[in-house]
Amino acid sequence: MGGGMTAGTRDVVVAIDGGNSKTDVLIVSRDGRVLGQSRGPGASPQNIGVDASVQLLERLVLEALRGAGIPDERPFAAHTSAYLAGLDFPQEEAILHAALAARGWSDTLIVGNDTLALLRAGSSDGTGVAVVCGAGINGAGVSADGREQRFPALGKISGDWGGGYRLGEEALWWAVRAEDGRGPGTALQAAVAAHFKASSVLEVVRRLHFEDLHTDSIHGLCPLLFAVAAGGDEVAQDVVDRFVDEVAVLVTVILRRLELTGEAPEVILGGGVLTGVGAPVIAEIERRCLKVAPRASVQVVDVAPVVGAALFALDTIGAPDTAKSSLKAATKRV
Repeated sequence: MGGGMTAGTRDVVVAIDGGNSKTDVLIVSRDGRVLGQSRGPGASPQNIGVDASVQLLERLVLEALRGAGIPDERPFAAHTSAYLAGLDFPQEEAILHAALAARGWSDTLIVGNDTLALLRAGSSDGTGVAVVCGAGINGAGVSADGREQRFPALGKISGDWGGGYRLGEEALWWAVRAEDGRGPGTALQAAVAAHFKASSVLEVVRRLHFEDLHTDSIHGLCPLLFAVAAGGDEVAQDVVDRFVDEVAVLVTVILRRLELTGEAPEVILGGGVLTGVGAPVIAEIERRCLKVAPRASVQVVDVAPVVGAALFALDTIGAPDTAKSSLKAATKRV
């Protein structure tokens, strides 16, 4: 991309974290200050298509630029880091890269999977292992020598289990079977009906079937599942145990494949499900991970994944470490 950049904007970067349910955009200066930001719905190209994804990202980037007081004369930034869910294969990254590059936002552009942004956000140097669990679930790892280990996150066809939507489905499934006698009794039955202000779980099923309830509402049962499990319900706890095992499996497989079991890797957990499950669940995930890598440190990310995209951008333009530390400190969740 050529010239036309207004004075001062060469030290500005665009950072994007596009998930399945929401998208965050930051405009960040070379010294680590957040100048503008915006938030919108999910932008995963797998879910809404490449054209719709790019249009949504363009709208959010321009909104963040206006908040920063930066003219939208292109290119308006030195670099763009765009990390999105649904970029599971190099072909998908290449297609989105070409579509975003045509928008002319910045001199340079890097596109990648959003799990890597989570890892960069939570770890000290961008290496280690990250597991993200929001609407879906995925894991990625990067070793100190740059080797990567990732999985496609395409649902059941790629071996996935345990995203927020799937956990909500499990809560509903067990509630239905408790009510009609095909399964054991569980507090999920009353909890699911109450969640939807329904007289029975069958009424919930009927409303979903006739589209009086959108299927996206099933995702909202995920926090309920963990709450019922915490209250001692065995059925709900069995599902949570399987979820814990799935997260630990993602971590330990990556650690083994990157030969990090004898090192002291950082393990970063993030996404709406993992940031909301509570300390006992995280402690159990940690216990299982430490059985494989005793020196690992397991932590829930304390900044938004979009900060990881911004840190990647600051890496690319050669910003000083003080700028990166300043950005993380300013965006840390209380």
